Amino acid sequence: MKISVLDVKTLGKDLDFSGIHKLGDVTVYDLTTQDQVIERIKDAEVLILNKVKLNKENLPYAKHLKLICITATGFDNVDIAYCKEHGIAVCNVVGYSTDSVVQLTISMAFSLATNLLFYDKFVKSGDYTKSGVFNRVEPVFRELPALTWGVVGLGNIGGKVANIAKTMGCRVLAYKRTPVTEFECVNLDTLCKESDIITVHTPLNDDTYHLIDSNRISRMKDGVILVNVARGAVFDEEAVTSAVINGKIGGLGVDVYSTEPMQQDSPYQKILNRDNVIFTPHMAWGAYDARQRCIDEIEANIKSFTEGGNRSRIV
Repeated sequence: MKISVLDVKTLGKDLDFSGIHKLGDVTVYDLTTQDQVIERIKDAEVLILNKVKLNKENLPYAKHLKLICITATGFDNVDIAYCKEHGIAVCNVVGYSTDSVVQLTISMAFSLATNLLFYDKFVKSGDYTKSGVFNRVEPVFRELPALTWGVVGLGNIGGKVANIAKTMGCRVLAYKRTPVTEFECVNLDTLCKESDIITVHTPLNDDTYHLIDSNRISRMKDGVILVNVARGAVFDEEAVTSAVINGKIGGLGVDVYSTEPMQQDSPYQKILNRDNVIFTPHMAWGAYDARQRCIDEIEANIKSFTEGGNRSRIV
């Protein structure tokens, strides 16, 4: 069985692929540009990929292709309708990175709520030494039990974040299409109005595009802390940037961007060096454990397919 891995560099260099190598003749590419796709898929029976786009323009050249394995939960980069019509199986991986994303979400929120970047810089710059005062408690921060934490999207990730926030003593508000009894579920406008911290965990679709826009931000508390570990375009990045600049947003944490990597013309470039802003390079999902779990799941999906099973099948 000929297996091609099209963009292993997006997964990191430290993973163990030995199980997949035992399944067939494996060719590994660091990255694959769209111009290189046709050449690299034409002989493969199984494709493993993360971000490479497979569509009706290139898939017809993959005459031997039987299975596509996506090393992610989302599958919008693969033409599912084409695959279904032409009998190409597609598998994804669900839930492998939940704990990793939750960890970054909590890290960002806690750091911003404590003004940690400012205090760290105050010491490292030498200003603490020069001050002659044994401590500093400005900018002011609050204890978590005094705060309301709003969770937008209450799936596996949002649910864990909500439980941690609750454990820390926060009042937790949740926005979920189908309300649950475990948390206080409210509409999004109420959540925006009453929350001190808002973390966003919703998928990107027509309903969530620019879900957090200037209108929603205007309803938020002055100094609100906002964290996006979902999808970049869930935020109106221009509106969010303006709200940081004018002080409406007191703390911002972002791991995802409308165009990735962040471009030179991104509005976020205007606020790169602020102490109340944390930017990370779409790494929330990427703890070692989560990435290796993803590869192990891909191995299991391929084994299942060769044995006639339907494990993690989309089509």
